[in-house]
Amino acid sequence: MKGIHQWQRRAALVAAALLLTATGAAAEERIAIGPYVQNVTSESAVVCWATRAGESGLKGPNGERTVRGYQHHSRTFAELKPDTRYEYDVLGDGSPEGCGHFTTFPEQARPFRFVAFGDTRSRHDVHERLVRRILAEAPVLVINTGDLVSNGLRVSDWETFFQISGDLMRHIPYYPVLGNHEKDSPLYFDFFDLPGNERRYSFSVGDAFFLMLDSEGPEYETPEFIKKENLEEFWARQNRAYMEAQKHWADEMLYLHRDAGFTFVCFHQPLYSAKASRLEDARLRREFWGDIFERHGVQVVLNGHDHHYHHAAHGGTHYIVTGGGGANLYAADAPQPETVKTVRTEHYIRIEVGTDEATLTAIDMDGRTIDVLTVDRRP
Repeated sequence: MKGIHQWQRRAALVAAALLLTATGAAAEERIAIGPYVQNVTSESAVVCWATRAGESGLKGPNGERTVRGYQHHSRTFAELKPDTRYEYDVLGDGSPEGCGHFTTFPEQARPFRFVAFGDTRSRHDVHERLVRRILAEAPVLVINTGDLVSNGLRVSDWETFFQISGDLMRHIPYYPVLGNHEKDSPLYFDFFDLPGNERRYSFSVGDAFFLMLDSEGPEYETPEFIKKENLEEFWARQNRAYMEAQKHWADEMLYLHRDAGFTFVCFHQPLYSAKASRLEDARLRREFWGDIFERHGVQVVLNGHDHHYHHAAHGGTHYIVTGGGGANLYAADAPQPETVKTVRTEHYIRIEVGTDEATLTAIDMDGRTIDVLTVDRRP
């Protein structure tokens, strides 16, 4: 990473201070959650934080919103230089509580590192240990494969999540996908500031393209005219329409980014499971998605949901389940013909994207390597 030039550091600090001072924010205002970095590109970034609801809040051009007992704030920094470190100060007083830094993404192809893990919803001591290890990796970004919390509708779960992840998210952009335990909660959408419609979105880092999908579907409100006996049919039809639209969008996005050297797709529930009770669900998901990822030359699909490590391969695509972020572990009791390796352990995935190839290393909580695979850059 390039170090920030002195004038850029001073400009970033002054810009943040001016935004806050000009709107009369009190220097003594304290932060309840954050700050944390979101939605980084090669030329912009968003910094979010939350104060307790009822306090004066920090007014600004990006506005604010109430999040169940909290007031959510965000600032967008634009017209930045690619691959450059910037420092920020959301309180404008130089206190460590409001300060952090981020690095914009490279615009051109160059080596970088990112980390993926998921199912961080419980056993907070495990989640915390993994966060410390991930911090030491100094990744450009972090992906969470879903089930960030046990109950997405419970604000206390989000308080714990941000407390554990605070040191990581203060400096490194965090890109999650919806898991079933998020329960399509408004809190997820209130706290995070993600690209697109936040359910499905994409972004690029240099020569790598990331496609983030929603395997859960939204919670639809049932119209009053739908009779009780037809509810199941209604929900199935609505969710099917949602998933079909998402599949069409994913197909288009993969085609539009066909020149990307590396493509990573992420969603929560896997296409290949090694857990006996989930084999049928995985088969149905494969039936729905078909060969879309293999047809587009996707090198890696990242999933969660199954609380272990599982590496499957089919049609030139590697399907990685990384669900060892804290939730109680599952036995991998039904390895499939596509299974390359499966291990029942807490872990994260380090992905080193190089010029000609990308190397994925699964690492357990004690720093031991449990699996390594390499994929070639697409021609």
